[in-house]
Amino acid sequence: MQSDLKSAGYGRHFLRRSDAAAYITERYGFPCSRQWLAKLAVIGGGPVFRKAGRYPVYEPSELDRWAEARIGPPQRSTSEVDPA
Repeated sequence: MQSDLKSAGYGRHFLRRSDAAAYITERYGFPCSRQWLAKLAVIGGGPVFRKAGRYPVYEPSELDRWAEARIGPPQRSTSEVDPA
């Protein structure tokens, strides 16, 4: 879909909050909801977003950057110490 938009001459592609949550869940496999993204927009710690009028919109590249930062390093055992 995104490549179809770009090939049709459109620039950036933005997702509304519910679509952004679905994108995170489907692409990265950890739970993400519209409500959680809304909470993070208030308290901080969420992905970068912009406003289109009154609607928050997210760029897929920013969602990718945020999701990848949430995923820890590979571990072989739960007894390994988390460096964070």
